[in-house]
Amino acid sequence: MTLTLAIVGRPNVGKSTLFNRIAGKQLAIVDDTPGVTRDWREAEGHLYDQKIRIIDTAGLEESFDESIQGRMRRQTEAALKQADVILFLVDGRSGITPLDEHFAAFLRRQNVPVILGVNKCENERVTQAALAEAYGLGLGEPITLSAAHGHGMDEIYHMLKPYFAEDDDLAADKDGSDYISDEALDALEGDESYDFAEAEDAIDPEKPIKIAIVGRPNVGKSTLVNTILNEERVMTGPEAGITRDAIAVDWVFQDRKFKLVDTAGLRKKAKITDKIEKMSAEDSFRAIRLAQVVILVLDSGAILEKQDLQIAEHVIDEGRALIIAVNKWDIVEDRTEALDQLNYKLDTSFGQVKDIPTVTISALKNRNIGHLMQEVLNIYEVWNRRVSTAPMNRWLAAMESQHPAPLVQGKPNRLKYITQIKSRPPTFAIWVSRPKELPAAYKRYLINGIRKDFNLPGIAVRLLVRASKNPYT
Repeated sequence: MTLTLAIVGRPNVGKSTLFNRIAGKQLAIVDDTPGVTRDWREAEGHLYDQKIRIIDTAGLEESFDESIQGRMRRQTEAALKQADVILFLVDGRSGITPLDEHFAAFLRRQNVPVILGVNKCENERVTQAALAEAYGLGLGEPITLSAAHGHGMDEIYHMLKPYFAEDDDLAADKDGSDYISDEALDALEGDESYDFAEAEDAIDPEKPIKIAIVGRPNVGKSTLVNTILNEERVMTGPEAGITRDAIAVDWVFQDRKFKLVDTAGLRKKAKITDKIEKMSAEDSFRAIRLAQVVILVLDSGAILEKQDLQIAEHVIDEGRALIIAVNKWDIVEDRTEALDQLNYKLDTSFGQVKDIPTVTISALKNRNIGHLMQEVLNIYEVWNRRVSTAPMNRWLAAMESQHPAPLVQGKPNRLKYITQIKSRPPTFAIWVSRPKELPAAYKRYLINGIRKDFNLPGIAVRLLVRASKNPYT
């Protein structure tokens, strides 16, 4: 079983920096401003030959009310219940503070092993003074490290060694790319015996479906995540912009694994002046890029405003499967008018993607959440759909006979061959006599035909136009 290590400490001691260092990725937002991290987040990381699960927590503060600081403290206490070992970080530059002493006493009462780490020990003179103070916390022998520079990882490994399972092996990630090289495409032009769609890997039911939940600030994204999970996993509240990091959580629905990602609210780019909000927005866009299905949460009181449309357009441009969830539906008075407004904006704003699935929900009152997740499974299946090459080319011949491509200098611009080269989203390559002369309107005609005739509603369909080989050159 993988060891779980929770990193705790007061604000701005370097917890997120160490979390990123062990994870090997820039997952948590890091800044000198205290209190950047608010929700606890987890990831897999490696210490030399051992795989571990690491938890980054909000800065511990002595607050027990309903303020943001009080809710952050409760989030951290919930994270500690997940841990096998706690790494308590203190700042070697500023020394031991009364807040460090308070939380050291709190950790001594926990029934979990605690390792004391003194961070920011790049300077030898600072290190000796910090170590002398750290012994006074009563948590045993402290270790010195510098998360920013990667120093002290061997000491963390040594302290954790008694808690590692003997059979833990280092796991390597595999690249699941579906792309096919241009050389492979050119070599197989016209070869209907090779089916690109069948050559792709089938859907692996053991791999989780990655869902990013996005939207403007304060539309109910975090409330939706908590309702789906049936626990207070992420912080919620009336304040806009509570969520900063993109928080990923594993979940199971109908025996299918999911990875839900709660993201920070996305405001108009011109309105973002705060450095931390800018990093949060970048983290949200990264979550969209890595997701497979994106749930765009709307406020029923302001359906598909300009910012909503921009977020949806970005999701479609990234090739992700999109579902629109209209939240706070329980407070809508004229529901027929609201649905008509939503459908009108979808039809007029997204001509390139028809029939985007929409679900009306109330995240706070747990209404229609099951329907929403069923739509996720449906759109994921469409997003992964594959079409065999032979019927595709019979279809192409019929489309060309009904409506040939425009002539080029009095000569026909022949459509020679088409095949699906990847799914996720469905992407097709077509070979044409004169690809540069094929109008955009005719490409839309083919894409709309593919979507209708091969049952690909509600997702982006891509069509790559390529030059057919000239046998006389």
